[in-house]
Amino acid sequence: MKILHVESGKHYYGGPLQVIFLMKGLAESGHQNLLACPKGSAIAKAASELGVQVFELEMKGDLDVGMVGRLRRLIRAHRPDVVHLHSRRGTDVWGGIAAKLEGVPCVLSRRVDNPEPGWLARRKYRLYDRVIAISGAIRDVLIGEGVPPQQVEVVLDAVDTELYRPGCQDRGFFLSEFGLRENEVTLAMAAQFIPRKGHRTLIEALPAVLAQHPNLRVLLFGQGPLLPDIQALVQQKGLERAVTFAGFRRDLERILPCVDVVVHPASMEGLGVALLQAAACGRPIVAGRAGGIPEVVRPGLNGELVPPENPHALATALAALVSNESLRNQYGQAGREYVVSRFSIPAMVAGNASVYQAVLGCRRPR
Repeated sequence: MKILHVESGKHYYGGPLQVIFLMKGLAESGHQNLLACPKGSAIAKAASELGVQVFELEMKGDLDVGMVGRLRRLIRAHRPDVVHLHSRRGTDVWGGIAAKLEGVPCVLSRRVDNPEPGWLARRKYRLYDRVIAISGAIRDVLIGEGVPPQQVEVVLDAVDTELYRPGCQDRGFFLSEFGLRENEVTLAMAAQFIPRKGHRTLIEALPAVLAQHPNLRVLLFGQGPLLPDIQALVQQKGLERAVTFAGFRRDLERILPCVDVVVHPASMEGLGVALLQAAACGRPIVAGRAGGIPEVVRPGLNGELVPPENPHALATALAALVSNESLRNQYGQAGREYVVSRFSIPAMVAGNASVYQAVLGCRRPR
């Protein structure tokens, strides 16, 4: 098969990372990949290193009607068997229209659980032969919006469990890189600074946790539009000594095994790649009970779930885990085993390929 992947994300995390996993696995199975992505995006370089033919296009968002023409010309020139749309920001609608006008089967990956108006969903999803939900929670949202159940397939996201492994290999680097002391307990959050990720909830919860555990240090990894607001909130609450804004890192596989607890108090989340990475590294997790998160974090097995936007509940769960090293180790080991058995890259690749085959089997030859 020849698959044209369309990914509008400019940064190399979350969805784009899954696209790289998928294209690599498909290529190893003998399929051909093409990638359309924005100019200057990080995924372009990563895909080129895999030998994928990359087309860097203008992708200006939901109002970029011209994307239809640009994608139509690309489809017409290379005649893929399937077009796979991996993101929104206009590529979902305009890419679906382009594929339909060119008569090519089209698959959409839905990565987020935020609802759309039913009237919009019922019209929009007619553009696609299949919709791939990355969690059961997202499938439920789609069906609730009126998308036919037979149109939606669940293919879970994956994590590289060989890259993300337990065991802090360089404790000295970890301590010096973030200015930590040996006796400090570290809490880490890796997420974009956007409202639904729950940074504000975490900062509101920290004073209660620090009152019980003054040796706690918090590392916030990521970037995004909400970053200045969260920095201001940290200053307002006098938490500068406890909280470090560590920026966007490309070496989390080196860092996560060294932290003590991973926190992710999101109010909306399709699944959570950072949670898969943390569990693969054998880290216990405290997260919001939202979206697909309960499919990664199982209370009493590898972490705890709390109600979203509830600083008191989050503080209680964090304090309990920070004070119990034995439980942290138990959760970490179980989390590693759970992720290895359920979220492997080969399973994700096979799941997507199966959807392509089903779509092609239902289509008459062009």
